[in-house]
Amino acid sequence: MISVDRTDLAFQLFDALPTASLAALPRFADYDRTAMEEVLDTAERIAMDHFLPHAAALDLDEPRFENGKVAMDPRVGQALAAYREAGFFGAGFDQEWGGAQMPETLRSAASFIFSMANVSTAAYPFLTVGAAHLIAAFGSDDQKERFLKPMIEGRFFGTMCLSEPQAGSSLSDITTKAEPDKDSYLLHGQKMWISGGDQEISENIIHLVLARLPDSPPGVKGISLFIVPKYLLRKDGKRGKRNGVELAGLNHKMGYRGTTNAALNLGEKTPCRGYLVGEANRGLTYMFHMMNEARIGVGLGAAALGAAGYRASLVYARDRPQGRHPGHKDASSAQVPIIEHADVRRLLLAQKAAVEGALALLLYTAFLVDATKAAPNAETRHETELLLDLLTPIAKSWPSEFCLEANKHAIQVLGGYGYTRDYPVERLYRDNRLNAIHEGTHGIQGLDLLGRKVMQDNGAGIKTLATRIMADVTQAHAFENLAAHAEDLAAHLGEAVATTGKLAGRAASAPESGLANATLYLDMMGHVVVAWMWLRQALTASRKLRTDGANTDFLEGKLAACRYFFAYELPKARTQRALLDSLDDTTLTMKPEWF
Repeated sequence: MISVDRTDLAFQLFDALPTASLAALPRFADYDRTAMEEVLDTAERIAMDHFLPHAAALDLDEPRFENGKVAMDPRVGQALAAYREAGFFGAGFDQEWGGAQMPETLRSAASFIFSMANVSTAAYPFLTVGAAHLIAAFGSDDQKERFLKPMIEGRFFGTMCLSEPQAGSSLSDITTKAEPDKDSYLLHGQKMWISGGDQEISENIIHLVLARLPDSPPGVKGISLFIVPKYLLRKDGKRGKRNGVELAGLNHKMGYRGTTNAALNLGEKTPCRGYLVGEANRGLTYMFHMMNEARIGVGLGAAALGAAGYRASLVYARDRPQGRHPGHKDASSAQVPIIEHADVRRLLLAQKAAVEGALALLLYTAFLVDATKAAPNAETRHETELLLDLLTPIAKSWPSEFCLEANKHAIQVLGGYGYTRDYPVERLYRDNRLNAIHEGTHGIQGLDLLGRKVMQDNGAGIKTLATRIMADVTQAHAFENLAAHAEDLAAHLGEAVATTGKLAGRAASAPESGLANATLYLDMMGHVVVAWMWLRQALTASRKLRTDGANTDFLEGKLAACRYFFAYELPKARTQRALLDSLDDTTLTMKPEWF
């Protein structure tokens, strides 16, 4: 029942974004439009043939902890072997390290396809690619040679080991220690909730571990980063003896059940050796390089799960006969497909508006990554990076919240069937519930956006955002069907900027008060940004309707979804801003003992 909408993906990549133009850059010269389509064809074939078939079974038969090892469905390893053979592990890396130098926009589109098919299996390369990018950015030449190359080849997998049992998101409270020992370090501690933390699929696992040196200062300024392999490497680069990274057990999750989630003991029974990445006490700075990338990837996974539910419920709604139109009461007449009912179309429109709006945002952020490589000068690159930084918490969190809502609607479309395991929509909902939690919870993203990102460089990022939105607003005025949307978005933008200034000012003088409703601010800004994404799509659709008579149903569908978002979703932002502008302190002044 799950299928990829390649028409929408092509529209998003090549009409709403100038992705094909990236081939003009020397770095991406191998990727013209034809080559990009071939990459997507390959991704879709592998996803449908190797990832999708075991997705439901993997959810029912999750990985097991047996005799100190992980036992899991062998089809996970088979799917990832096909992924590896097609070169997707190294798709975005430099050719000098064995990568394919694929544009990030295209790589993200391919990742979207894999996550739609089976997000649990897709999580292993997602984590590996993020860890490899960190080593590529901050590792020594020797570390790149020994660890990065095998990760790019897909022989070694990667993880990120931040959290501990007593310190989830509070990284300043981690207690794992690293003691110098000749040319490496001996680590002692525990790590918890480590996705991909152990498995028997890859030749090795490269853990990126946050720990403290003996003389490190307290708090986040005293955290260093270490490469800790599951198996130590011999001088010739071959796998050697087992390192002291011991699997203590597996956590059993509501969703994402096919991805191992491990509790790890470091150095408890045998020495655990690690290698310092970069400089001492700069570990959190380095790890945020991976976390920011991971946060966009989480948003992409959320959009993919929302899209999978939408596609499944759309097929069901077209095929399922039930009831009759309100004006037709003859019980002997034929029933109509449920898509004929207005409320079912509302549920489908809500899904379409969420998932296609989220995908537009995530591909836009991926294009910003590519644009930094194409920037003609340092000033333009800095401006692009600031906009990307500003959009990252929104790109992570808005899809995680509202594509989950789309999954809820998909269950509702199927009714009682949707609540059973006979159909995938209940599994997709459970899988998507994780995305508002991992890689920084929804609340943490709100604090990041309001407490840090909007005020970087005296608000340069939000000024750039406003400039780009208004450029599209100006273009939309040329289309009669979009003029009202343009005016509406411009008004919301002006109000959002004013609210931002008010909250930022309060946060500067009274941080607890100014940031008390940061999560609400995140949702509000997300609605404004996704409305912009819908205006961009509607602009593209309107232009194509003027010049291209083909595929009018698809284009009219885009305009209808835009109309839905502006009528049903964007007005919620104004209600949110009224509460934010009031500087309401209900949550702040509520005393714990009153609960």
